[in-house]
Amino acid sequence: MPTISVDKLDLFELLGKQYAPQDFEDLCFEFGIELDDDTTEEAAATGARAELKIEIPANRYDMLCIEGIAQALNEFLGNSPNPDFKLVPAEAEFTLTVDESTAAVRPYAAGAILRNITFTQRSYESFIALQDKLHVNLCRNRTLVAMGTHDLDKLVGPITYEALAPTDFKFVPLNQSKEMTGEQLMAFYEKDKNLGKYLHIIRDAPVYPVMLDANRQVASMPPIINSDLSKITLDTRNVFIDITATDKTKAEVVVNTLVAMFSRYCDEPFTVEPVRVISAHNGESRVTPNIAPRTMSAEVSYINSCLGLELSAEEICQLLVKMALKAVPSPTDANLINVSIPCTRPDILHQCDIMEDAAIAYGYANMTASKTPSSSLVAAPLPINKVSDILRIASAQSGYAEVMPLTLCSHDENFAHLRQVDDNTKAVKLANPKSIEYQVVRTTLLPGLLKTVKENRKHSLPIKVFESGDIVLKDDSLERGAFNQRQWCAMYVGKTSGFEYVQGLLGKVMQAIKAPWIAQPETGAVRGYWIEQDDNKTFFEGRGAKVMFRAKEGAKAVKIGEIGVLHPEVLQNFDIPYAASVVEINAKVFL
Repeated sequence: MPTISVDKLDLFELLGKQYAPQDFEDLCFEFGIELDDDTTEEAAATGARAELKIEIPANRYDMLCIEGIAQALNEFLGNSPNPDFKLVPAEAEFTLTVDESTAAVRPYAAGAILRNITFTQRSYESFIALQDKLHVNLCRNRTLVAMGTHDLDKLVGPITYEALAPTDFKFVPLNQSKEMTGEQLMAFYEKDKNLGKYLHIIRDAPVYPVMLDANRQVASMPPIINSDLSKITLDTRNVFIDITATDKTKAEVVVNTLVAMFSRYCDEPFTVEPVRVISAHNGESRVTPNIAPRTMSAEVSYINSCLGLELSAEEICQLLVKMALKAVPSPTDANLINVSIPCTRPDILHQCDIMEDAAIAYGYANMTASKTPSSSLVAAPLPINKVSDILRIASAQSGYAEVMPLTLCSHDENFAHLRQVDDNTKAVKLANPKSIEYQVVRTTLLPGLLKTVKENRKHSLPIKVFESGDIVLKDDSLERGAFNQRQWCAMYVGKTSGFEYVQGLLGKVMQAIKAPWIAQPETGAVRGYWIEQDDNKTFFEGRGAKVMFRAKEGAKAVKIGEIGVLHPEVLQNFDIPYAASVVEINAKVFL
């Protein structure tokens, strides 16, 4: 979760009260945020201003600045209602035209204008800091969304958003004095510790996105840098916000968050001038930002059953006011409440989110034992977890160390590095992976164990590790298209590593699960397991087998896993200079 540093005196002034340290920590706890640090003592020693470092939920983008934290806490305390945001169109509509050439790089754009705004040094710094926090958090380091803020009085409208060849435009970048083309700018910022990490987003594209005013002056080259021409200062009175994105929904969240937090500094607070965004290739247009509240319904019975309470619809509506939500009982259904969700709360997606807000407003500390949910609603361990515990205990008793690697891995680690071919029927693939390391959801626990051994290969031998965790497999017959499957996998790594090491461990865990070894499966039909030779390319030729299991007498035998000595090429792919044997089985069959 992100940690936000705010000026202590400024925050208490916005809250209208000076809090004792414990009182403010209690307030944070009640609201569902955490006071991570109070620098009052350090500040006193250095003469600096004291800061509060507050940890907020990752989905509360409106609380990434002091304005949002103060607004949310004031609403929770009943000090002030949720602001009534208004769009105030100008006499001459301001337009942002999106050229079809941008489809090749960043196809979506949005805009907004804050008229007659007054900055102080602290509000100006907060405005810049919020953009940085959004870029890192919601915008995925500018890959999904990038924003630019400009002094509108230094630009001539209307604005056009185009994609041009790197040598076809030039401008003076922010806080520089030399004019550069897009190509020169890339070379100039190559080693810049702040901007260098963003260059890869568009560097290899044939065209670069640019914002141009009516005189063809460059306002920005998103997602890298703005022009020095339109830089905002403390004296700026009219701010133009440009948003470019590869994700339209996140672009709308970003522009809404910016205007909601800083329109309070306009001469007429909480007013925003809209921008009409026009698609040049088809003439379609829309007005941004869309700050109208959304509506959603929630069931009174659902909220009460989850919280173990017996609140009326009116009481729930009163609680939700503390969380910036306006709610009224449905006029047609006594079991429903109609909730109005402001633009500052994009995290409200389902009635479970409304239920959670009602719980926070009621106070978890106020839910006494008599008001907790009935036993039928209290979570209980899943049967598969009991099976996992049996396998984990048996593994630990055999001297194996448990590891917990990530469930995401690269496509090569899940297939090519294991000498397997992806037939597109098993792996769930991420549409927008953050990096090459997180492309697919694993279909075997093996990559995680191999990467763990790789990072610990300098430790003393043998290395004995295991994991009991989920894999995900595709199934087009299911509504969600995939399902989780609990697996158990163990690996023995040493200067030599024979089949017998992991076969002995397999016998131990099967004994714990009460599944005996069947020496002659073809002559009997009792419950138990055995192994059969298998041609699995992950294993050394002739040293791999499949694990077969019969759940009960007369049942059909099924393959539940593999066991064998890993092929040297597999070990080389993971930079492991030793021999290794491994066993992996499906734990779900033991339910």
